[in-house]
Amino acid sequence: MMALLKKLFKQEKVKIDFCQNNLDKFLSEQCFSDFNSFLSQKNIDFKEYTCQSKCEICEESPYAIINGEVEKAETAEQLLKKLKERVNR
Repeated sequence: MMALLKKLFKQEKVKIDFCQNNLDKFLSEQCFSDFNSFLSQKNIDFKEYTCQSKCEICEESPYAIINGEVEKAETAEQLLKKLKERVNR
C-alpha cells in the first residue's frame, strides 16, 4: 500500500551532499555500486564537494549532509542504510 501511495504522490527531492575526501577514505569499491544505484533515484539530488570543512567528522567516519543535517555512521554500508531510511520516511 505504501509503495502505491508513493507512486501516486510526487516525492520531494532529497538533497544529499558528500565530501569527496570522505568518500575516498571510506567508500569501498564493493559499496560503490550500491551507492550509485541509490543516488540515481529520481527524488535524490546529490553533489560531491572537495571539502565541506567538517574535518573532525571526516576523519572519524563516513558522513553525508542530507537536507542540511549531518548523518554519520561507522561504515559506508551503515551510512547508506541510514540514508535510505531517511529518504523513505
